[in-house]
Amino acid sequence: MAPRFAKPLNAGSILGWTALSAIAPGAGHLRAGHRRTGLALLSVYGVLLLAALAFALTRNKQNLADLVGDGTLVTVITLTSLGALAWFALLVTTYVALNPNRLNQQGQIVSGIAVGVLCVIVMAPFAFAAGGVLETRSTIHRIFSSGTGDPDVAPIKEEDPWNGKERVNFLLVGGDAAGNRTGVRTDSMNVASVHIKTGNTVLFSLPRNLQHVRFPQTSPLHKQFPNGFMAELPNGGLLNEVWQYANEHPDIMGGHNRGPRALMDAIGHTLGLKIDYYVLMNMYGFADLVDAIGGLRIHVEQDVKWGGTFGTAGTIRAGTRRLSGEEALWYGRSRVNSDDFSRMSRQRCVIGAFAKQATPDKILLNFTKIAGATQRMARTNIPQPLVKPLVALALQVKDARITSTQFVPPEFWPGAADWAKIRRASAKAISDSLKPRRARTADVTASPGSPSAAPTATRTQAAVPSQTPTRNGQKTSESLDELCGL
Repeated sequence: MAPRFAKPLNAGSILGWTALSAIAPGAGHLRAGHRRTGLALLSVYGVLLLAALAFALTRNKQNLADLVGDGTLVTVITLTSLGALAWFALLVTTYVALNPNRLNQQGQIVSGIAVGVLCVIVMAPFAFAAGGVLETRSTIHRIFSSGTGDPDVAPIKEEDPWNGKERVNFLLVGGDAAGNRTGVRTDSMNVASVHIKTGNTVLFSLPRNLQHVRFPQTSPLHKQFPNGFMAELPNGGLLNEVWQYANEHPDIMGGHNRGPRALMDAIGHTLGLKIDYYVLMNMYGFADLVDAIGGLRIHVEQDVKWGGTFGTAGTIRAGTRRLSGEEALWYGRSRVNSDDFSRMSRQRCVIGAFAKQATPDKILLNFTKIAGATQRMARTNIPQPLVKPLVALALQVKDARITSTQFVPPEFWPGAADWAKIRRASAKAISDSLKPRRARTADVTASPGSPSAAPTATRTQAAVPSQTPTRNGQKTSESLDELCGL
Protein backbone atom coordinates (compact mmCIF):
# COMPACT_ATOMS: atom_id res chain seq x y z
CA MET A 1 0.00 0.00 0.00
CA ALA A 2 1.30 3.44 -0.89
CA PRO A 3 2.16 5.69 2.08
CA ARG A 4 -0.50 8.23 3.12
CA PHE A 5 0.45 11.86 3.58
CA ALA A 6 -1.36 14.60 5.45
CA LYS A 7 -3.30 17.05 3.38
CA PRO A 8 -1.50 20.30 2.57
CA LEU A 9 -2.25 23.05 5.08
CA ASN A 10 -4.15 26.17 4.12
CA ALA A 11 -3.68 29.58 5.74
CA GLY A 12 -6.35 28.92 8.39
CA SER A 13 -4.79 25.58 9.37
CA ILE A 14 -1.32 27.07 9.66
CA LEU A 15 -2.65 29.83 11.93
CA GLY A 16 -4.59 27.31 14.02
CA TRP A 17 -1.59 25.04 14.59
CA THR A 18 0.63 28.03 15.35
CA ALA A 19 -1.89 29.33 17.90
CA LEU A 20 -2.20 25.85 19.46
CA SER A 21 1.57 25.81 19.92
CA ALA A 22 1.29 28.88 22.15
CA ILE A 23 -0.69 26.70 24.58
CA ALA A 24 0.94 23.33 23.87
CA PRO A 25 4.48 23.97 22.59
CA GLY A 26 5.52 21.33 20.06
CA ALA A 27 2.04 20.63 18.67
CA GLY A 28 2.73 22.57 15.47
CA HIS A 29 6.09 20.86 14.97
CA LEU A 30 4.43 17.45 15.32
CA ARG A 31 1.86 18.39 12.66
CA ALA A 32 4.68 19.55 10.39
CA GLY A 33 6.38 16.17 10.74
CA HIS A 34 9.20 17.30 13.05
CA ARG A 35 8.55 14.60 15.63
CA ARG A 36 11.75 14.86 17.66
CA THR A 37 11.51 18.62 18.00
CA GLY A 38 7.81 18.47 18.80
CA LEU A 39 8.19 15.78 21.46
CA ALA A 40 11.17 17.58 23.00
CA LEU A 41 9.21 20.83 23.25
CA LEU A 42 6.18 19.09 24.78
CA SER A 43 8.41 17.27 27.29
CA VAL A 44 10.21 20.42 28.39
CA TYR A 45 6.89 22.25 28.71
CA GLY A 46 5.43 19.43 30.79
CA VAL A 47 8.42 19.43 33.14
CA LEU A 48 8.15 23.20 33.57
CA LEU A 49 4.44 22.94 34.38
CA LEU A 50 5.05 20.22 36.97
CA ALA A 51 7.88 22.24 38.52
CA ALA A 52 5.66 25.34 38.71
CA LEU A 53 2.85 23.30 40.30
CA ALA A 54 5.21 21.77 42.85
CA PHE A 55 6.60 25.21 43.66
CA ALA A 56 3.09 26.65 44.15
CA LEU A 57 1.96 23.75 46.37
CA THR A 58 4.98 24.03 48.64
CA ARG A 59 4.57 27.76 49.20
CA ASN A 60 2.82 29.26 52.21
CA LYS A 61 2.03 32.78 53.34
CA GLN A 62 5.42 33.34 54.86
CA ASN A 63 7.10 32.43 51.57
CA LEU A 64 5.31 35.39 50.00
CA ALA A 65 7.85 37.60 51.75
CA ASP A 66 10.47 36.18 49.38
CA LEU A 67 8.70 37.90 46.50
CA VAL A 68 9.84 41.35 47.62
CA GLY A 69 13.51 40.42 47.93
CA ASP A 70 15.58 42.44 45.48
CA GLY A 71 17.27 39.32 44.12
CA THR A 72 13.89 37.63 43.62
CA LEU A 73 12.46 40.66 41.82
CA VAL A 74 15.45 40.79 39.47
CA THR A 75 15.10 37.05 38.82
CA VAL A 76 11.39 37.41 38.04
CA ILE A 77 12.06 40.29 35.64
CA THR A 78 14.76 38.25 33.90
CA LEU A 79 12.63 35.11 33.66
CA THR A 80 9.58 36.94 32.33
CA SER A 81 11.73 38.70 29.73
CA LEU A 82 13.27 35.40 28.67
CA GLY A 83 9.82 33.82 28.64
CA ALA A 84 8.53 36.48 26.27
CA LEU A 85 11.48 35.93 23.92
CA ALA A 86 11.10 32.13 24.15
CA TRP A 87 7.40 32.21 23.22
CA PHE A 88 8.10 34.65 20.41
CA ALA A 89 10.77 32.30 19.03
CA LEU A 90 8.45 29.31 19.52
CA LEU A 91 5.65 30.87 17.46
CA VAL A 92 7.96 32.01 14.70
CA THR A 93 9.73 28.62 14.38
CA THR A 94 6.38 26.82 14.49
CA TYR A 95 5.05 29.02 11.70
CA VAL A 96 8.18 28.42 9.60
CA ALA A 97 8.04 24.65 10.26
CA LEU A 98 4.47 24.54 8.92
CA ASN A 99 5.91 25.75 5.59
CA PRO A 100 3.77 28.80 4.72
CA ASN A 101 5.73 29.03 1.40
CA ARG A 102 3.22 26.59 -0.05
CA LEU A 103 0.53 29.23 0.27
CA ASN A 104 -0.19 31.74 -2.45
CA GLN A 105 1.09 35.27 -2.04
CA GLN A 106 -2.10 36.55 -0.44
CA GLY A 107 -2.13 33.64 2.03
CA GLN A 108 1.48 34.27 2.99
CA ILE A 109 0.83 37.98 3.67
CA VAL A 110 -2.35 37.38 5.67
CA SER A 111 -0.90 34.53 7.72
CA GLY A 112 2.33 36.43 8.36
CA ILE A 113 0.47 39.45 9.70
CA ALA A 114 -1.80 37.26 11.81
CA VAL A 115 1.18 35.42 13.32
CA GLY A 116 2.82 38.78 14.10
CA VAL A 117 -0.32 39.89 15.96
CA LEU A 118 -0.41 36.53 17.76
CA CYS A 119 3.20 37.04 18.89
CA VAL A 120 2.30 40.41 20.35
CA ILE A 121 -0.72 38.95 22.15
CA VAL A 122 1.30 36.08 23.62
CA MET A 123 4.16 38.33 24.72
CA ALA A 124 1.84 40.92 26.34
CA PRO A 125 1.29 39.01 29.63
CA PHE A 126 5.03 38.54 30.03
CA ALA A 127 5.62 42.24 29.37
CA PHE A 128 2.83 43.20 31.79
CA ALA A 129 4.28 40.97 34.52
CA ALA A 130 7.81 42.25 33.99
CA GLY A 131 6.57 45.84 34.02
CA GLY A 132 4.64 45.31 37.24
CA VAL A 133 7.59 43.71 39.00
CA LEU A 134 9.92 46.42 37.70
CA GLU A 135 7.53 49.08 39.03
CA THR A 136 7.43 47.32 42.39
CA ARG A 137 11.22 47.18 42.57
CA SER A 138 11.45 50.84 41.60
CA THR A 139 8.89 51.75 44.28
CA ILE A 140 10.82 49.87 46.96
CA HIS A 141 14.01 51.68 46.00
CA ARG A 142 12.28 55.07 46.03
CA ILE A 143 10.52 54.67 49.37
CA PHE A 144 13.00 52.63 51.39
CA SER A 145 16.47 54.00 51.87
CA SER A 146 19.61 51.91 51.76
CA GLY A 147 19.89 52.52 55.51
CA THR A 148 23.64 53.06 55.38
CA GLY A 149 23.40 56.86 55.71
CA ASP A 150 20.91 57.06 58.59
CA PRO A 151 22.63 57.08 62.01
CA ASP A 152 19.29 56.40 63.73
CA VAL A 153 18.77 53.08 61.94
CA ALA A 154 20.71 50.06 63.20
CA PRO A 155 22.49 47.89 60.61
CA ILE A 156 20.32 45.02 59.37
CA LYS A 157 21.69 41.52 59.78
CA GLU A 158 20.28 38.94 57.40
CA GLU A 159 20.34 36.21 60.05
CA ASP A 160 18.68 38.45 62.66
CA PRO A 161 16.93 41.41 60.97
CA TRP A 162 15.27 42.58 64.21
CA ASN A 163 18.55 42.57 66.18
CA GLY A 164 17.32 40.19 68.87
CA LYS A 165 14.27 42.28 69.81
CA GLU A 166 11.06 40.73 71.08
CA ARG A 167 8.98 43.67 69.83
CA VAL A 168 9.30 46.23 67.09
CA ASN A 169 7.50 49.56 67.29
CA PHE A 170 6.32 51.52 64.27
CA LEU A 171 5.06 55.10 64.34
CA LEU A 172 2.27 55.46 61.77
CA VAL A 173 1.72 59.09 60.88
CA GLY A 174 -1.10 60.44 58.75
CA GLY A 175 0.21 63.63 57.16
CA ASP A 176 -1.80 66.35 55.47
CA ALA A 177 0.51 68.43 53.26
CA ALA A 178 -2.08 70.13 51.07
CA GLY A 179 -1.12 72.72 48.46
CA ASN A 180 -2.35 75.64 50.58
CA ARG A 181 -0.22 74.68 53.58
CA THR A 182 3.49 74.73 54.27
CA GLY A 183 5.10 71.68 55.80
CA VAL A 184 3.43 68.53 57.04
CA ARG A 185 0.55 68.48 59.52
CA THR A 186 0.69 65.22 61.49
CA ASP A 187 -3.00 64.91 62.28
CA SER A 188 -3.08 61.16 62.84
CA MET A 189 -0.48 59.48 65.08
CA ASN A 190 -0.59 55.81 65.99
CA VAL A 191 2.05 53.42 67.26
CA ALA A 192 1.87 49.77 66.23
CA SER A 193 3.78 47.67 68.74
CA VAL A 194 4.25 44.22 67.19
CA HIS A 195 5.35 41.09 69.02
CA ILE A 196 7.74 39.52 66.52
CA LYS A 197 7.17 35.88 67.47
CA THR A 198 3.35 35.89 67.45
CA GLY A 199 2.45 38.96 65.41
CA ASN A 200 0.12 40.13 68.20
CA THR A 201 -0.13 43.89 67.88
CA VAL A 202 -1.15 46.73 70.17
CA LEU A 203 -2.25 49.90 68.41
CA PHE A 204 -1.77 53.04 70.49
CA SER A 205 -3.68 56.13 69.33
CA LEU A 206 -2.43 59.51 70.50
CA PRO A 207 -4.45 62.74 70.32
CA ARG A 208 -3.05 65.39 68.03
CA ASN A 209 -3.78 67.96 70.74
CA LEU A 210 -1.76 66.18 73.45
CA GLN A 211 0.00 69.14 75.09
CA HIS A 212 3.50 69.73 76.38
CA VAL A 213 4.99 66.29 75.67
CA ARG A 214 8.37 65.56 77.20
CA PHE A 215 11.51 64.46 75.37
CA PRO A 216 14.16 61.95 76.44
CA GLN A 217 17.52 63.30 77.55
CA THR A 218 19.08 62.04 74.33
CA SER A 219 16.88 64.40 72.28
CA PRO A 220 18.12 67.92 71.46
CA LEU A 221 14.62 69.15 72.33
CA HIS A 222 14.99 67.98 75.93
CA LYS A 223 17.38 70.84 76.63
CA GLN A 224 15.21 73.27 74.67
CA PHE A 225 12.00 72.23 76.48
CA PRO A 226 12.96 70.73 79.86
CA ASN A 227 9.43 71.21 81.21
CA GLY A 228 7.62 69.97 78.12
CA PHE A 229 7.11 71.11 74.54
CA MET A 230 6.27 74.83 74.63
CA ALA A 231 5.17 74.51 78.25
CA GLU A 232 5.08 78.31 78.51
CA LEU A 233 2.03 78.36 76.20
CA PRO A 234 -1.18 77.41 78.04
CA ASN A 235 -3.04 76.56 74.82
CA GLY A 236 -0.11 75.60 72.60
CA GLY A 237 2.61 73.02 72.34
CA LEU A 238 0.48 70.36 70.68
CA LEU A 239 1.86 66.98 69.65
CA ASN A 240 1.04 67.54 65.98
CA GLU A 241 3.36 70.59 65.98
CA VAL A 242 6.52 68.70 66.99
CA TRP A 243 7.45 67.43 63.51
CA GLN A 244 7.15 70.84 61.89
CA TYR A 245 8.95 72.63 64.73
CA ALA A 246 11.95 70.30 64.45
CA ASN A 247 12.11 70.75 60.68
CA GLU A 248 11.99 74.53 61.07
CA HIS A 249 14.83 74.56 63.62
CA PRO A 250 17.75 72.58 62.17
CA ASP A 251 20.08 74.64 64.40
CA ILE A 252 18.49 73.10 67.49
CA MET A 253 18.09 69.60 66.04
CA GLY A 254 21.61 69.47 64.64
CA GLY A 255 20.51 68.88 61.06
CA HIS A 256 17.78 69.27 58.50
CA ASN A 257 14.61 67.15 58.20
CA ARG A 258 14.78 65.92 61.78
CA GLY A 259 11.03 66.18 62.32
CA PRO A 260 10.49 62.40 62.23
CA ARG A 261 13.22 61.83 64.81
CA ALA A 262 11.77 64.48 67.13
CA LEU A 263 8.26 63.01 66.94
CA MET A 264 9.55 59.46 67.46
CA ASP A 265 11.45 60.63 70.54
CA ALA A 266 8.43 62.46 71.96
CA ILE A 267 5.94 59.65 71.43
CA GLY A 268 8.36 56.93 72.48
CA HIS A 269 9.14 58.78 75.71
CA THR A 270 5.43 59.33 76.32
CA LEU A 271 4.57 55.64 75.97
CA GLY A 272 7.72 54.28 77.58
CA LEU A 273 8.70 52.54 74.33
CA LYS A 274 11.54 52.84 71.86
CA ILE A 275 10.10 53.73 68.48
CA ASP A 276 12.15 51.85 65.90
CA TYR A 277 10.74 53.12 62.60
CA TYR A 278 8.21 55.56 61.26
CA VAL A 279 5.97 55.63 58.20
CA LEU A 280 4.43 58.90 57.03
CA MET A 281 1.30 58.34 54.95
CA ASN A 282 -0.04 61.12 52.79
CA MET A 283 -3.81 61.16 53.33
CA TYR A 284 -4.72 61.47 49.67
CA GLY A 285 -2.22 58.82 48.63
CA PHE A 286 -3.84 56.53 51.18
CA ALA A 287 -7.16 56.94 49.34
CA ASP A 288 -5.46 55.68 46.16
CA LEU A 289 -4.07 52.71 48.07
CA VAL A 290 -7.52 51.76 49.39
CA ASP A 291 -8.91 51.94 45.85
CA ALA A 292 -6.04 49.73 44.65
CA ILE A 293 -7.21 46.84 46.89
CA GLY A 294 -10.87 47.32 46.01
CA GLY A 295 -12.04 49.39 48.98
CA LEU A 296 -12.50 48.62 52.68
CA ARG A 297 -15.43 46.91 54.37
CA ILE A 298 -16.24 48.88 57.53
CA HIS A 299 -19.19 48.92 59.91
CA VAL A 300 -20.41 52.52 60.24
CA GLU A 301 -22.40 53.16 63.40
CA GLN A 302 -24.07 56.38 62.33
CA ASP A 303 -24.14 58.64 59.28
CA VAL A 304 -20.89 60.52 58.72
CA LYS A 305 -21.10 63.72 56.69
CA TRP A 306 -17.96 64.89 54.95
CA GLY A 307 -16.48 67.63 52.78
CA GLY A 308 -17.46 71.25 52.36
CA THR A 309 -18.03 73.51 55.36
CA PHE A 310 -20.86 71.52 56.91
CA GLY A 311 -20.46 68.11 55.31
CA THR A 312 -22.14 69.06 52.06
CA ALA A 313 -19.94 66.94 49.80
CA GLY A 314 -21.44 63.61 50.79
CA THR A 315 -22.66 61.28 53.51
CA ILE A 316 -21.37 57.86 54.50
CA ARG A 317 -24.52 56.04 55.58
CA ALA A 318 -24.75 53.90 58.71
CA GLY A 319 -24.42 50.16 58.27
CA THR A 320 -21.80 47.76 56.94
CA ARG A 321 -20.33 49.45 53.88
CA ARG A 322 -17.56 48.90 51.39
CA LEU A 323 -15.92 52.30 51.31
CA SER A 324 -13.99 53.66 48.37
CA GLY A 325 -10.63 55.31 48.96
CA GLU A 326 -12.18 58.77 49.16
CA GLU A 327 -14.92 57.57 51.52
CA ALA A 328 -12.43 55.73 53.76
CA LEU A 329 -10.29 58.87 53.88
CA TRP A 330 -13.18 61.08 54.90
CA TYR A 331 -14.59 58.48 57.28
CA GLY A 332 -11.38 58.86 59.27
CA ARG A 333 -11.00 62.62 58.82
CA SER A 334 -14.47 64.17 58.92
CA ARG A 335 -15.01 66.70 61.70
CA VAL A 336 -18.68 67.37 61.00
CA ASN A 337 -20.63 66.69 64.21
CA SER A 338 -17.53 64.98 65.56
CA ASP A 339 -14.63 65.67 67.92
CA ASP A 340 -10.96 64.68 67.67
CA PHE A 341 -11.41 61.59 69.84
CA SER A 342 -14.21 60.19 67.68
CA ARG A 343 -11.99 60.77 64.64
CA MET A 344 -9.22 58.80 66.38
CA SER A 345 -11.64 55.91 66.93
CA ARG A 346 -12.61 55.88 63.26
CA GLN A 347 -9.01 56.19 62.13
CA ARG A 348 -7.90 53.14 64.08
CA CYS A 349 -10.79 51.19 62.55
CA VAL A 350 -9.59 52.17 59.08
CA ILE A 351 -6.06 51.01 59.97
CA GLY A 352 -7.40 47.74 61.38
CA ALA A 353 -9.62 47.13 58.36
CA PHE A 354 -6.72 47.70 55.99
CA ALA A 355 -4.44 45.38 57.99
CA LYS A 356 -7.05 42.60 57.83
CA GLN A 357 -8.39 43.11 54.30
CA ALA A 358 -5.22 43.80 52.31
CA THR A 359 -4.85 40.07 51.69
CA PRO A 360 -1.91 38.55 49.75
CA ASP A 361 -4.10 37.66 46.78
CA LYS A 362 -5.37 41.24 46.48
CA ILE A 363 -1.83 42.57 46.69
CA LEU A 364 -0.53 40.15 44.04
CA LEU A 365 -3.42 40.88 41.67
CA ASN A 366 -3.02 44.65 42.02
CA PHE A 367 0.76 44.93 42.16
CA THR A 368 1.05 47.83 39.73
CA LYS A 369 -1.77 49.92 41.22
CA ILE A 370 -0.51 49.39 44.75
CA ALA A 371 3.07 50.21 43.78
CA GLY A 372 1.96 53.44 42.10
CA ALA A 373 -0.21 54.48 45.04
CA THR A 374 2.45 53.60 47.60
CA GLN A 375 5.21 55.67 46.07
CA ARG A 376 2.87 58.69 46.06
CA MET A 377 1.85 58.28 49.69
CA ALA A 378 4.72 57.01 51.77
CA ARG A 379 7.89 58.23 53.39
CA THR A 380 9.78 56.12 55.89
CA ASN A 381 13.14 55.37 57.50
CA ILE A 382 12.67 51.61 57.13
CA PRO A 383 15.76 50.44 55.19
CA GLN A 384 15.56 48.27 52.06
CA PRO A 385 17.17 45.19 53.67
CA LEU A 386 14.26 45.12 56.14
CA VAL A 387 11.50 45.03 53.49
CA LYS A 388 11.47 41.24 53.18
CA PRO A 389 11.36 40.58 56.97
CA LEU A 390 8.76 43.36 57.26
CA VAL A 391 6.44 41.65 54.76
CA ALA A 392 6.82 38.36 56.65
CA LEU A 393 5.94 40.17 59.89
CA ALA A 394 2.94 41.87 58.26
CA LEU A 395 1.60 38.47 57.21
CA GLN A 396 1.88 37.32 60.81
CA VAL A 397 0.01 40.39 62.02
CA LYS A 398 -2.81 39.72 59.56
CA ASP A 399 -3.64 36.42 61.29
CA ALA A 400 -2.81 37.58 64.81
CA ARG A 401 -4.72 39.57 67.43
CA ILE A 402 -4.82 43.36 67.14
CA THR A 403 -5.85 45.29 70.23
CA SER A 404 -6.16 49.02 70.67
CA THR A 405 -5.64 51.67 73.33
CA GLN A 406 -6.69 55.31 73.03
CA PHE A 407 -5.47 58.02 75.36
CA VAL A 408 -8.66 60.09 75.44
CA PRO A 409 -10.98 61.61 78.08
CA PRO A 410 -12.23 60.92 80.61
CA GLU A 411 -9.32 58.65 81.58
CA PHE A 412 -6.63 60.75 79.89
CA TRP A 413 -6.87 64.51 79.39
CA PRO A 414 -4.68 65.86 76.55
CA GLY A 415 -4.38 69.28 78.21
CA ALA A 416 -3.15 67.89 81.53
CA ALA A 417 -1.67 64.48 80.80
CA ASP A 418 -0.60 62.13 83.57
CA TRP A 419 2.59 60.81 81.96
CA ALA A 420 3.17 58.05 84.50
CA LYS A 421 -0.40 56.82 84.04
CA ILE A 422 0.06 56.74 80.25
CA ARG A 423 3.21 54.63 80.61
CA ARG A 424 1.50 52.22 83.01
CA ALA A 425 -1.41 51.87 80.60
CA SER A 426 0.99 51.20 77.71
CA ALA A 427 2.87 48.55 79.66
CA LYS A 428 -0.37 46.85 80.71
CA ALA A 429 -1.73 46.83 77.15
CA ILE A 430 1.43 45.15 75.89
CA SER A 431 1.42 42.64 78.76
CA ASP A 432 -2.24 41.78 78.16
CA SER A 433 -1.66 41.29 74.43
CA LEU A 434 0.69 38.37 75.19
CA LYS A 435 -1.76 36.48 77.39
CA PRO A 436 -3.62 33.53 75.86
CA ARG A 437 -7.14 34.40 74.79
CA ARG A 438 -8.79 32.05 77.29
CA ALA A 439 -6.82 33.61 80.12
CA ARG A 440 -8.29 37.01 79.42
CA THR A 441 -11.77 38.06 80.58
CA ALA A 442 -13.78 37.86 77.37
CA ASP A 443 -16.87 39.60 78.72
CA VAL A 444 -15.27 42.70 80.18
CA THR A 445 -15.61 45.99 78.38
CA ALA A 446 -13.21 48.77 79.28
CA SER A 447 -14.34 52.16 80.37
CA PRO A 448 -14.63 54.89 77.72
CA GLY A 449 -11.51 56.16 76.06
CA SER A 450 -9.05 53.56 77.31
CA PRO A 451 -9.86 50.16 75.82
CA SER A 452 -7.01 48.23 77.36
CA ALA A 453 -5.91 50.10 80.40
CA ALA A 454 -8.86 51.70 82.14
CA PRO A 455 -8.97 51.20 85.89
CA THR A 456 -12.71 50.42 85.82
CA ALA A 457 -14.58 47.77 83.88
CA THR A 458 -18.19 46.94 83.21
CA ARG A 459 -19.65 43.48 82.77
CA THR A 460 -21.56 42.77 79.59
CA GLN A 461 -23.79 39.83 78.82
CA ALA A 462 -21.83 38.47 75.91
CA ALA A 463 -18.66 39.19 73.97
CA VAL A 464 -20.33 40.10 70.72
CA PRO A 465 -18.95 42.42 68.03
CA SER A 466 -19.78 46.02 68.77
CA GLN A 467 -20.33 48.81 66.32
CA THR A 468 -17.67 51.17 65.10
CA PRO A 469 -17.34 54.04 67.59
CA THR A 470 -18.04 57.50 66.30
CA ARG A 471 -18.94 59.23 69.57
CA ASN A 472 -16.61 60.09 72.39
CA GLY A 473 -17.56 58.26 75.56
CA GLN A 474 -18.95 55.06 73.99
CA LYS A 475 -18.06 51.82 75.70
CA THR A 476 -15.33 50.06 73.74
CA SER A 477 -13.63 46.70 73.58
CA GLU A 478 -9.93 46.01 73.35
CA SER A 479 -10.15 43.88 70.23
CA LEU A 480 -10.28 45.79 66.96
CA ASP A 481 -12.30 42.95 65.45
CA GLU A 482 -15.02 43.55 68.04
CA LEU A 483 -14.51 47.27 68.30
CA CYS A 484 -14.84 47.92 64.57
CA GLY A 485 -17.05 45.00 63.54
CA LEU A 486 -14.32 43.65 61.28
